[in-house]
Amino acid sequence: MTVPLIRASDLHSLLKTKDVVVLDATALLPGETTDPELGFATARIPGARRFDIERFSDPGTSLPHMAPAAGRFARLAGELGLTREQAIVVYDQGNIASSCRAWWLFRLFGHDRVQVLDGGLPAWREAGGDVESGATPPITATTYTPRLTVSSLRGLGDMLSLCAAPDGTVILDARSKGRFEGTAPEPRAGLSSGHMPGSRNLPFGELLDPTRHFLSPERLGTRFAKAGAKPGTPLVASCGSGMTASVLVVAATVVGLGPVSLYDGSWAEWAATAGAPIETGAETTS
Repeated sequence: MTVPLIRASDLHSLLKTKDVVVLDATALLPGETTDPELGFATARIPGARRFDIERFSDPGTSLPHMAPAAGRFARLAGELGLTREQAIVVYDQGNIASSCRAWWLFRLFGHDRVQVLDGGLPAWREAGGDVESGATPPITATTYTPRLTVSSLRGLGDMLSLCAAPDGTVILDARSKGRFEGTAPEPRAGLSSGHMPGSRNLPFGELLDPTRHFLSPERLGTRFAKAGAKPGTPLVASCGSGMTASVLVVAATVVGLGPVSLYDGSWAEWAATAGAPIETGAETTS
């Protein structure tokens, strides 16, 4: 499998071969107020195409940006001129979580040659990379053939079973400590804060430095070990809506932990499910 992260300098060299497709996958996290479409039109990596995570989501659910069916993903990827054999680099305009979500989606549908630009567009510009603006040229549609990797995905039933009968799988929650412990409100109206029984808190920001680059593999390993994740232990990442949990998935893949999967519905689904147990306070350690 292709390593998950690529540095801006390496992308600059790779683009000279023209054997890579660059996608701007910016999506907003709760509290962010920028306009990803305007940002893409104003300043993007030359040749980049727009990967709209909200379009690449399931329109048949009220839950935020749930993974789409394979057929929908294939159709939209084909409209972007993509094939599963291409090398793809995804980036975002600064929050890193949205490019990690795009990476996870491609991996979910069997795309091996996909990487996240470490540090996103700010890192590209800091490294002296050019940007372009304005309208993008027409794209020639292709046929994209997905291959669903079911081991990358966990659903509500899986999580209910894990909480009722723990099997050694470590559930890592990427939300803030306050939301995890139930002392801070959820950004989505009507949801109680707290956490799933037995889960551990690993806020996604702890895996990044102040410039939104990932920490070194050694420091990532230390963070995961502190959260109870050991080599060979199955991991499930969760968060508010499946976005920042993907940062944990990328980081765990960098370190070589896992197998690792993502609970797509995350807290938006769990806290809205009648009968789903919610705990508050600090995590319980064994």
